[in-house]
Amino acid sequence: MVTIDFEKNGGLVPVVVQDAETNEVLMLAYMNKEALELTKKTGYAHYFSRSRNKIWKKGESSGNTQEVKDILVDCDNDTILLKVKQNGVACHTGRKSCFFTKLDSGEIILDKEKEIEYNFIDKLYHTLLDRKNASAETSYVASLYKKGENSILKKVVEEAGEFCFAIKDDKKEEIIYEAADLAFHTLVALAYKNIHPEAILEELKRREGVSGIEEKRNRKK
Repeated sequence: MVTIDFEKNGGLVPVVVQDAETNEVLMLAYMNKEALELTKKTGYAHYFSRSRNKIWKKGESSGNTQEVKDILVDCDNDTILLKVKQNGVACHTGRKSCFFTKLDSGEIILDKEKEIEYNFIDKLYHTLLDRKNASAETSYVASLYKKGENSILKKVVEEAGEFCFAIKDDKKEEIIYEAADLAFHTLVALAYKNIHPEAILEELKRREGVSGIEEKRNRKK
């Protein structure tokens, strides 16, 4: 029985995911002990999301699940190779593999196989992450990233103010418009810090049934 060294990298090990039939490399993810046990128990790939700080089943929202055919470990016992039957596509962009961009030229070598089925917030978050590598001359978000944290936060504060004025003016269309601006720039700030918006939802779920007064009291301790 092989013992995987989870402690070398803070409780996580990288997982290279490969198509069991074609040997095409599909993606890279991470597992902790619990994710590995769930993978072995269910026969479907489970990973640990560092941005969301939680375990997730591949394809739980998109249907693009991975049926595990074999689990291999490298010679140092600190990296896993997962051979899978990929149902649908592996990448959130709608491509079969996450590895489709040439480093030197930026050329896309794989076309999308179907429309993205991930939820919109997840899709937008990944788009914002992609903008970190985009040109500041052609991308508004990339220009914010280039200017740095203060510029990003200035926009969040600005949009929060405009949202408040819209509420005061009691104009529904303006409220929706400004709320969208505020949400967008908040997501930009979260992506800048590599925090998935689902982590915010998890925090709200944690607070469910907890008195707001009690929550604030606990925060002060």
